[in-house]
Amino acid sequence: ATTTAPQSAPPEAVRLTEGAIRQVKEVIKAQGFEGYFFSIRVVPAGCSGLGYDLNLVKESKAGDSVWEQDGVKLATDGMSAQYLAGTEIDYVSAITGSGFKFNNPNAKSSCGCGTSFTT
Repeated sequence: ATTTAPQSAPPEAVRLTEGAIRQVKEVIKAQGFEGYFFSIRVVPAGCSGLGYDLNLVKESKAGDSVWEQDGVKLATDGMSAQYLAGTEIDYVSAITGSGFKFNNPNAKSSCGCGTSFTT
């Protein structure tokens, strides 16, 4: 665990839209997770090989890049950062469901179910 204060995001970092920021703040407030980090990681998943793992965590992990955007503390690890560079995360609400949507310029293709991607 680290106690490093959040910094401003590196230029190649993940960026959350206003909708995503609003949703993360609502969940933090509803769950009583004030002060937690919004952890964004790339993990092995699905038929295309890679997927996204989003969590609220009390402390970032050693070696994580941490920064703050509009009052939300974000964290990711070095391996994930290379796959996430330039990614915009939005929160969308639709009749078919609600969730985070990733606009990742590094994703070359995704699987049919839309839960994993390749680079």
